[in-house]
Amino acid sequence: MLPTALLYIIIFLYGIVIGSFLNVCIYRIPKQENIVKIRSHCMNCGYQLRWYDLVPVFSYLCLRGKCRSCKQKISVQYPLVELLNGALYCIVFAVYGISVKALLFALLASALITLSVIDFRTYEIPAGINLFILALGLIRIVTDYADWLDYAAGFFVVSGFLYLVHLATKGRGIGGGDIKLMAVSGLLLGWKQILLAFVLGCIIGSVIHIARMKISGQGHVLAFGPYLSMGIWLSALAGEQMIAWYLTWIGL
Repeated sequence: MLPTALLYIIIFLYGIVIGSFLNVCIYRIPKQENIVKIRSHCMNCGYQLRWYDLVPVFSYLCLRGKCRSCKQKISVQYPLVELLNGALYCIVFAVYGISVKALLFALLASALITLSVIDFRTYEIPAGINLFILALGLIRIVTDYADWLDYAAGFFVVSGFLYLVHLATKGRGIGGGDIKLMAVSGLLLGWKQILLAFVLGCIIGSVIHIARMKISGQGHVLAFGPYLSMGIWLSALAGEQMIAWYLTWIGL
């Protein structure tokens, strides 16, 4: 067995490497560019990055946040996404240990980070990311087949309600990407935890967006995906404990 500290260093390094790929997805998916074949390059001058320019976090620090060729500033998003992904991976494995569940939830964290940034910028959740989460949900059912009915119910319990809202408001109340996100995430989490995720997402979204409206004059239209993602992540990480506490609090 590896020492605990070394194990988490390895997990963190894997996380920031995958975080570097998430940055590629965040930039290219909305532009419908190939995320594999096109070489990484400077957005300003087109300089093709060498391998030593692509070391997650460390290359950004060594270059002082500037392109090696044209000296244009590189967005701080790149190291932040890498560090966030690495940190979330460590948190998941700290909670669930080395397990299939931890691996699925780590990959879920990566998907949620990617769709959150894209949705925040474009007000769209890419279908490919929802399909990826769907695949994680199917794996969860296969590896925990005894509770398959909970996961199947999770697919419909929130997304079905949101679909009715979508129909009633003719698409103005909720977007199709948000509905699909809650469906595939429900398949992964189960019906109780996806209900909790939705409630948490609504609370977080209300608080943060109202604050943004007051502080920065943000309009009433909001990208709901990032807030739903926060709810999904919190529910995946501590949903069972939150539900147990709530049931005890109300005397059930």
